[in-house]
Amino acid sequence: MSKEKSLSYTISNTYSILNEKTPNTKTVWLVFHGIGYLSRYFLKYFKHLNTEENYIIAPQAQSKYYLNGEYRHIGASWLTRDNLEEGIQNMLSYVDAVYDTENLADVKNLNILGYSQGVSVATRFVAKRKIQCKNLIMHSGKIPEEIKPEDFSFLKDTQFSFIYGSNDEYLKSGIVKVETERLKKLFPENLEIIKFEGGHEMNKEVLLKFV
Repeated sequence: MSKEKSLSYTISNTYSILNEKTPNTKTVWLVFHGIGYLSRYFLKYFKHLNTEENYIIAPQAQSKYYLNGEYRHIGASWLTRDNLEEGIQNMLSYVDAVYDTENLADVKNLNILGYSQGVSVATRFVAKRKIQCKNLIMHSGKIPEEIKPEDFSFLKDTQFSFIYGSNDEYLKSGIVKVETERLKKLFPENLEIIKFEGGHEMNKEVLLKFV
């Protein structure tokens, strides 16, 4: 009879940054890519922001794989259904390390953004670690089912934004309707829903409103 065991060990991982953090920095971004991305390539969506005033940190999902069944391009995934709780704890431990290394607890203007699968990472991190932020930006993704309104009750002045494309193949109109109603319960105050013409894609221009 087969049996699965669990153990702990230490690993290392990378993360990517864009620009430099200086006395002129006004906004720090902690951004979580979607499935199939590498963090260094995800940063291209933030290159149009003022380089002197914005410092962007992109953690890297730890599970890498070859895309499209070809041994050429590499992507990564944050979590799967398999051993989900263990995966969440591993993810949180990694993001904790990035957060501490970059001294983000001392940042006043912190924007936290999740795109697609990254929404589940961003919202879990904020909710479970009680992270203060100026903006929590949820772009083209769904919030995990286990998260409840009381998980965000500690945030008093945070602006919550849900962004999605009108033709997003993963967020059909019925899904958007259900998700919107849930968002209103999770964030009864300071919630903005932003719809743009497009599909399942990062909207660079809408990011300008958060600087």
